[in-house]
Amino acid sequence: MSKPPADHRPADRPSPSYTVLGLRAEAEPIRPGLHVVATPIGNLKDISFRALATLASADAVIAEDTRVTKTLLAHYGIATPLVTYHEHNAAVMRPHLIARLKTGAALALVSDAGTPLVSDPGFKLVADALAENIEVVPIPGPSAVLAALVVAGLPTDRFFFEGFLPPRSAARRQRIAELAAIPGTLVFFESPRRLAEVLGDLAAVLGGRPAAIARELTKHYETVRRGSLPDLAAALAAEAPPKGEIVLLVGPPDAAAPEVATEDLDAKLVRALETLSVKDAASVVSAETGQPRRKVYARAVELSAARRAADP
Repeated sequence: MSKPPADHRPADRPSPSYTVLGLRAEAEPIRPGLHVVATPIGNLKDISFRALATLASADAVIAEDTRVTKTLLAHYGIATPLVTYHEHNAAVMRPHLIARLKTGAALALVSDAGTPLVSDPGFKLVADALAENIEVVPIPGPSAVLAALVVAGLPTDRFFFEGFLPPRSAARRQRIAELAAIPGTLVFFESPRRLAEVLGDLAAVLGGRPAAIARELTKHYETVRRGSLPDLAAALAAEAPPKGEIVLLVGPPDAAAPEVATEDLDAKLVRALETLSVKDAASVVSAETGQPRRKVYARAVELSAARRAADP
Protein backbone atom coordinates (compact mmCIF):
# COMPACT_ATOMS: atom_id res chain seq x y z
CA MET A 1 0.00 0.00 0.00
CA SER A 2 1.49 3.35 -0.96
CA LYS A 3 1.98 6.03 1.64
CA PRO A 4 -0.08 9.21 1.41
CA PRO A 5 1.72 12.32 0.16
CA ALA A 6 3.43 14.52 2.72
CA ASP A 7 1.39 17.24 4.32
CA HIS A 8 3.89 20.07 4.04
CA ARG A 9 4.54 22.13 0.95
CA PRO A 10 7.91 21.15 -0.59
CA ALA A 11 10.57 23.81 -0.37
CA ASP A 12 10.98 23.86 -4.14
CA ARG A 13 7.29 24.23 -4.86
CA PRO A 14 6.55 27.73 -6.18
CA SER A 15 4.27 30.12 -4.33
CA PRO A 16 0.63 29.31 -5.06
CA SER A 17 -0.68 31.20 -8.07
CA TYR A 18 -2.83 30.86 -11.16
CA THR A 19 -2.99 32.45 -14.59
CA VAL A 20 -6.09 34.08 -16.10
CA LEU A 21 -6.13 35.90 -19.46
CA GLY A 22 -2.34 35.83 -19.51
CA LEU A 23 -2.05 37.50 -16.10
CA ARG A 24 -0.45 35.74 -13.14
CA ALA A 25 -2.29 36.10 -9.82
CA GLU A 26 -1.00 35.17 -6.39
CA ALA A 27 -3.37 32.90 -4.48
CA GLU A 28 -4.07 33.75 -0.87
CA PRO A 29 -3.57 30.96 1.70
CA ILE A 30 -6.67 28.93 2.59
CA ARG A 31 -7.54 27.57 6.00
CA PRO A 32 -7.09 23.89 6.86
CA GLY A 33 -9.93 21.54 6.02
CA LEU A 34 -11.66 19.86 3.12
CA HIS A 35 -12.60 22.35 0.40
CA VAL A 36 -15.31 21.02 -1.94
CA VAL A 37 -14.67 22.80 -5.24
CA ALA A 38 -17.06 22.94 -8.20
CA THR A 39 -15.29 22.81 -11.56
CA PRO A 40 -16.50 23.36 -15.15
CA ILE A 41 -18.83 20.82 -16.76
CA GLY A 42 -17.38 21.52 -20.19
CA ASN A 43 -16.41 25.12 -20.82
CA LEU A 44 -13.20 25.84 -18.90
CA LYS A 45 -14.19 29.49 -18.54
CA ASP A 46 -16.98 28.49 -16.13
CA ILE A 47 -14.87 28.63 -12.99
CA SER A 48 -14.68 31.25 -10.26
CA PHE A 49 -11.61 33.15 -9.06
CA ARG A 50 -12.24 31.68 -5.62
CA ALA A 51 -12.17 28.14 -7.02
CA LEU A 52 -8.88 28.86 -8.84
CA ALA A 53 -7.31 30.35 -5.70
CA THR A 54 -8.43 27.34 -3.66
CA LEU A 55 -7.02 24.85 -6.15
CA ALA A 56 -3.73 26.75 -6.27
CA SER A 57 -3.36 27.11 -2.50
CA ALA A 58 -4.41 23.60 -1.46
CA ASP A 59 -1.78 21.12 -0.28
CA ALA A 60 -3.27 18.65 -2.77
CA VAL A 61 -6.25 18.31 -5.10
CA ILE A 62 -8.32 15.13 -4.65
CA ALA A 63 -9.59 14.08 -8.07
CA GLU A 64 -11.65 11.26 -9.61
CA ASP A 65 -9.55 11.11 -12.78
CA THR A 66 -6.25 12.97 -12.48
CA ARG A 67 -5.98 13.17 -16.29
CA VAL A 68 -9.15 15.27 -16.45
CA THR A 69 -8.22 17.51 -13.53
CA LYS A 70 -4.63 17.89 -14.79
CA THR A 71 -6.02 19.47 -17.97
CA LEU A 72 -7.95 22.04 -15.92
CA LEU A 73 -5.00 22.87 -13.66
CA ALA A 74 -2.61 23.17 -16.61
CA HIS A 75 -5.02 25.53 -18.39
CA TYR A 76 -4.79 27.92 -15.44
CA GLY A 77 -1.11 27.36 -14.65
CA ILE A 78 -1.74 25.61 -11.31
CA ALA A 79 0.95 23.26 -10.00
CA THR A 80 -0.81 21.69 -7.01
CA PRO A 81 -0.15 17.93 -6.59
CA LEU A 82 -2.99 15.56 -7.44
CA VAL A 83 -4.31 12.61 -5.43
CA THR A 84 -6.59 10.00 -7.04
CA TYR A 85 -9.84 9.22 -5.21
CA HIS A 86 -12.62 7.27 -6.94
CA GLU A 87 -15.12 4.52 -6.20
CA HIS A 88 -12.56 1.75 -6.71
CA ASN A 89 -9.94 3.04 -4.26
CA ALA A 90 -12.12 5.12 -1.94
CA ALA A 91 -12.10 2.65 0.96
CA VAL A 92 -8.29 2.53 0.95
CA MET A 93 -7.63 6.22 0.32
CA ARG A 94 -10.23 7.71 2.65
CA PRO A 95 -8.33 6.95 5.92
CA HIS A 96 -5.14 8.44 4.42
CA LEU A 97 -6.96 11.61 3.42
CA ILE A 98 -8.65 11.96 6.80
CA ALA A 99 -5.26 11.50 8.49
CA ARG A 100 -3.80 14.32 6.39
CA LEU A 101 -6.73 16.58 7.20
CA LYS A 102 -6.34 15.88 10.92
CA THR A 103 -2.74 17.11 10.78
CA GLY A 104 -3.92 20.47 9.46
CA ALA A 105 -3.73 20.00 5.69
CA ALA A 106 -5.91 21.96 3.30
CA LEU A 107 -7.23 19.61 0.62
CA ALA A 108 -9.42 20.46 -2.37
CA LEU A 109 -11.97 17.86 -3.50
CA VAL A 110 -13.13 17.99 -7.13
CA SER A 111 -15.10 15.71 -9.43
CA ASP A 112 -14.40 15.17 -13.12
CA ALA A 113 -16.94 17.89 -13.88
CA GLY A 114 -19.37 20.06 -11.94
CA THR A 115 -20.12 20.00 -8.24
CA PRO A 116 -18.63 17.14 -6.21
CA LEU A 117 -20.84 14.67 -4.30
CA VAL A 118 -23.43 14.58 -7.13
CA SER A 119 -23.12 11.01 -8.46
CA ASP A 120 -19.55 10.59 -7.20
CA PRO A 121 -17.90 9.04 -4.09
CA GLY A 122 -17.18 12.35 -2.37
CA PHE A 123 -20.10 12.02 0.05
CA LYS A 124 -18.38 9.41 2.22
CA LEU A 125 -15.21 11.49 2.44
CA VAL A 126 -17.20 14.54 3.53
CA ALA A 127 -19.18 12.45 6.05
CA ASP A 128 -15.97 11.02 7.55
CA ALA A 129 -14.39 14.47 7.70
CA LEU A 130 -17.38 15.89 9.57
CA ALA A 131 -17.33 12.90 11.96
CA GLU A 132 -13.73 13.88 12.82
CA ASN A 133 -14.69 17.54 13.36
CA ILE A 134 -12.77 18.57 10.25
CA GLU A 135 -14.08 21.72 8.61
CA VAL A 136 -15.74 21.25 5.21
CA VAL A 137 -15.82 24.38 3.03
CA PRO A 138 -18.08 24.65 -0.05
CA ILE A 139 -16.70 26.46 -3.09
CA PRO A 140 -19.84 26.69 -5.27
CA GLY A 141 -19.97 26.77 -9.03
CA PRO A 142 -21.10 24.80 -12.09
CA SER A 143 -23.68 22.01 -11.85
CA ALA A 144 -25.05 20.00 -14.76
CA VAL A 145 -28.30 19.49 -12.84
CA LEU A 146 -28.99 23.19 -12.41
CA ALA A 147 -27.69 24.15 -15.86
CA ALA A 148 -30.12 21.69 -17.45
CA LEU A 149 -32.98 22.75 -15.21
CA VAL A 150 -32.78 26.44 -16.15
CA VAL A 151 -32.91 25.77 -19.91
CA ALA A 152 -35.44 22.93 -19.95
CA GLY A 153 -38.53 25.12 -19.79
CA LEU A 154 -39.99 22.95 -17.03
CA PRO A 155 -41.09 23.99 -13.53
CA THR A 156 -38.12 24.87 -11.31
CA ASP A 157 -39.81 25.58 -7.97
CA ARG A 158 -39.48 21.89 -7.04
CA PHE A 159 -37.25 19.23 -8.57
CA PHE A 160 -35.95 15.78 -7.69
CA PHE A 161 -32.54 14.53 -8.82
CA GLU A 162 -32.60 10.76 -9.38
CA GLY A 163 -29.28 10.25 -11.15
CA PHE A 164 -29.12 7.10 -13.29
CA LEU A 165 -32.14 4.83 -13.60
CA PRO A 166 -31.69 1.01 -13.43
CA PRO A 167 -30.18 -0.52 -16.58
CA ARG A 168 -32.91 -3.15 -17.14
CA SER A 169 -36.34 -2.15 -18.41
CA ALA A 170 -38.46 -3.97 -15.81
CA ALA A 171 -36.57 -2.51 -12.86
CA ARG A 172 -36.46 0.85 -14.59
CA ARG A 173 -40.24 0.99 -15.09
CA GLN A 174 -40.79 0.03 -11.49
CA ARG A 175 -38.51 2.83 -10.30
CA ILE A 176 -40.18 5.33 -12.65
CA ALA A 177 -43.55 4.34 -11.19
CA GLU A 178 -42.20 5.00 -7.70
CA LEU A 179 -41.12 8.48 -8.79
CA ALA A 180 -44.33 9.28 -10.65
CA ALA A 181 -46.18 11.03 -7.83
CA ILE A 182 -43.33 13.41 -6.90
CA PRO A 183 -44.75 16.93 -7.35
CA GLY A 184 -41.73 18.37 -9.11
CA THR A 185 -39.54 18.11 -12.18
CA LEU A 186 -37.55 14.87 -12.34
CA VAL A 187 -33.87 15.09 -13.32
CA PHE A 188 -31.85 12.11 -14.57
CA PHE A 189 -28.38 11.41 -15.90
CA GLU A 190 -28.36 8.96 -18.80
CA SER A 191 -25.94 7.37 -21.24
CA PRO A 192 -26.45 8.23 -24.93
CA ARG A 193 -26.70 4.58 -26.01
CA ARG A 194 -29.57 3.91 -23.57
CA LEU A 195 -31.43 7.18 -24.03
CA ALA A 196 -34.03 5.96 -26.55
CA GLU A 197 -35.14 2.95 -24.50
CA VAL A 198 -35.23 5.02 -21.30
CA LEU A 199 -37.46 7.58 -23.00
CA GLY A 200 -39.71 4.72 -24.14
CA ASP A 201 -40.05 3.44 -20.58
CA LEU A 202 -40.69 6.94 -19.25
CA ALA A 203 -43.41 7.48 -21.86
CA ALA A 204 -44.98 4.08 -21.10
CA VAL A 205 -45.21 4.82 -17.38
CA LEU A 206 -45.65 8.60 -17.22
CA GLY A 207 -47.64 9.18 -20.38
CA GLY A 208 -47.47 12.48 -22.26
CA ARG A 209 -45.59 14.61 -19.74
CA PRO A 210 -43.38 17.39 -21.14
CA ALA A 211 -39.66 16.62 -21.11
CA ALA A 212 -36.29 17.94 -22.23
CA ILE A 213 -32.98 16.38 -23.29
CA ALA A 214 -29.97 18.57 -22.48
CA ARG A 215 -26.80 17.37 -24.24
CA GLU A 216 -23.20 18.58 -23.97
CA LEU A 217 -24.13 21.57 -21.81
CA THR A 218 -21.71 24.54 -21.99
CA LYS A 219 -19.76 22.82 -24.80
CA HIS A 220 -19.52 23.68 -28.49
CA TYR A 221 -22.27 21.24 -29.54
CA GLU A 222 -24.69 22.05 -26.72
CA THR A 223 -28.27 21.16 -27.64
CA VAL A 224 -31.59 21.09 -25.79
CA ARG A 225 -34.56 19.20 -27.26
CA ARG A 226 -38.00 19.72 -25.78
CA GLY A 227 -41.28 17.91 -26.32
CA SER A 228 -43.61 15.32 -24.85
CA LEU A 229 -42.17 12.02 -23.67
CA PRO A 230 -43.91 10.02 -26.45
CA ASP A 231 -42.69 12.43 -29.15
CA LEU A 232 -39.12 12.44 -27.88
CA ALA A 233 -39.14 8.66 -27.47
CA ALA A 234 -40.33 8.18 -31.05
CA ALA A 235 -37.77 10.65 -32.41
CA LEU A 236 -34.83 9.11 -30.57
CA ALA A 237 -35.88 5.57 -31.53
CA ALA A 238 -35.58 6.54 -35.20
CA GLU A 239 -32.15 8.17 -34.88
CA ALA A 240 -28.60 7.06 -34.18
CA PRO A 241 -27.70 7.40 -30.48
CA PRO A 242 -26.52 10.92 -29.68
CA LYS A 243 -23.00 11.61 -28.51
CA GLY A 244 -21.90 13.34 -25.32
CA GLU A 245 -23.19 13.75 -21.81
CA ILE A 246 -26.95 13.74 -21.27
CA VAL A 247 -29.23 15.28 -18.65
CA LEU A 248 -32.86 14.19 -19.03
CA LEU A 249 -35.69 16.15 -17.40
CA VAL A 250 -39.39 15.28 -17.05
CA GLY A 251 -42.14 17.65 -15.93
CA PRO A 252 -44.25 17.03 -12.83
CA PRO A 253 -47.66 15.33 -12.83
CA ASP A 254 -50.80 17.37 -13.32
CA ALA A 255 -52.02 18.82 -10.06
CA ALA A 256 -55.50 17.41 -10.61
CA ALA A 257 -55.72 14.47 -12.99
CA PRO A 258 -59.15 13.89 -14.58
CA GLU A 259 -61.16 10.92 -13.40
CA VAL A 260 -60.63 7.76 -15.47
CA ALA A 261 -63.63 5.62 -16.45
CA THR A 262 -63.80 2.33 -14.55
CA GLU A 263 -63.67 0.25 -17.72
CA ASP A 264 -60.56 2.11 -18.95
CA LEU A 265 -58.84 1.69 -15.59
CA ASP A 266 -59.70 -2.01 -15.55
CA ALA A 267 -58.38 -2.49 -19.07
CA LYS A 268 -55.05 -0.91 -18.16
CA LEU A 269 -54.79 -2.99 -15.00
CA VAL A 270 -55.60 -6.23 -16.80
CA ARG A 271 -52.81 -5.57 -19.29
CA ALA A 272 -50.36 -4.64 -16.55
CA LEU A 273 -51.23 -7.71 -14.47
CA GLU A 274 -50.23 -9.97 -17.35
CA THR A 275 -46.55 -9.22 -16.68
CA LEU A 276 -46.39 -7.42 -13.31
CA SER A 277 -47.24 -8.14 -9.69
CA VAL A 278 -50.32 -6.50 -8.18
CA LYS A 279 -48.14 -3.92 -6.42
CA ASP A 280 -46.12 -3.02 -9.51
CA ALA A 281 -49.16 -3.02 -11.79
CA ALA A 282 -50.91 -0.60 -9.45
CA SER A 283 -47.85 1.67 -9.35
CA VAL A 284 -47.53 1.75 -13.14
CA VAL A 285 -51.23 2.35 -13.83
CA SER A 286 -51.47 4.95 -11.07
CA ALA A 287 -48.55 6.83 -12.61
CA GLU A 288 -49.98 6.54 -16.12
CA THR A 289 -53.48 7.71 -15.21
CA GLY A 290 -52.75 10.07 -12.34
CA GLN A 291 -55.29 8.24 -10.16
CA PRO A 292 -54.60 7.75 -6.44
CA ARG A 293 -52.40 4.72 -5.91
CA ARG A 294 -54.53 3.42 -3.04
CA LYS A 295 -57.59 3.36 -5.26
CA VAL A 296 -55.75 1.68 -8.15
CA TYR A 297 -54.13 -0.88 -5.85
CA ALA A 298 -57.49 -1.84 -4.34
CA ARG A 299 -58.94 -2.38 -7.81
CA ALA A 300 -55.85 -4.36 -8.90
CA VAL A 301 -56.34 -6.69 -5.92
CA GLU A 302 -59.98 -7.26 -6.92
CA LEU A 303 -59.09 -7.98 -10.55
CA SER A 304 -56.24 -10.30 -9.59
CA ALA A 305 -58.51 -12.25 -7.23
CA ALA A 306 -61.20 -12.50 -9.87
CA ARG A 307 -58.68 -13.80 -12.41
CA ARG A 308 -57.44 -16.47 -9.99
CA ALA A 309 -61.01 -17.52 -9.22
CA ALA A 310 -61.86 -17.82 -12.90
CA ASP A 311 -58.69 -19.76 -13.70
CA PRO A 312 -57.86 -21.94 -10.69
